[in-house]
Amino acid sequence: MSRSFDRYWPIPLRIIIGIAFMVHGAPKLFSAQGHQGFQGMLAQMGVPAPQLMSWVVGIVEFFGGAALILGLFTWIAAALLTIEMLVALFAVHLSAGFQFVQIKGMSDQGPIFGMPGYEVNLVYIAGLLALFIGGPGPLSIEERVAKPESPIHPPWWRRREAHG
Repeated sequence: MSRSFDRYWPIPLRIIIGIAFMVHGAPKLFSAQGHQGFQGMLAQMGVPAPQLMSWVVGIVEFFGGAALILGLFTWIAAALLTIEMLVALFAVHLSAGFQFVQIKGMSDQGPIFGMPGYEVNLVYIAGLLALFIGGPGPLSIEERVAKPESPIHPPWWRRREAHG
C-alpha cells in the first residue's frame, strides 16, 4: 500500500460505525413509539431511572455517531460508545453466547431468531478503541481546525504533536 494512504484507515471506521450508531439512536430520540419501547425494555431489565437512561442512550448513540462521522470529539464519542457497548454486552447479550445470529427454530416463513450474542458488541468495541487510540485521521474536523494543543484532541495526541 502506498505510504500516502496510511493515514486514511480511520475514515471507513468513522463513517460506518457512526452511521450504525445514528441509525440505532434515532428511534430512541425521534420516535415516540421507539423511545417508549426502549424505555420499557430498560425498565423490564431493572435499569435504574429508565426514563432518564433512555434519553441518555439515545443521545450518546445519535450524537456520538454524528461526531464520529464528522471527526469531531472522536476520542470522547468513542469512549462513551465503548462504555455503552460494554453495558449492552454484559447486561443484554452475554447470556445469549458469542454468536450474533441465534436460530432457535424454523417456521413456515423461515428461521426464528433469538437474542443476538455479543459478537457484534466486540466488533464495535474493537473499531471504537481503534478510533480512541488512533484518532479520526484526515478529512476530519479535528484535523482541519484544531491546534495541536487543543483539548479537542486526546491528551496522548497533544503530547505527541507538541514534541513531534
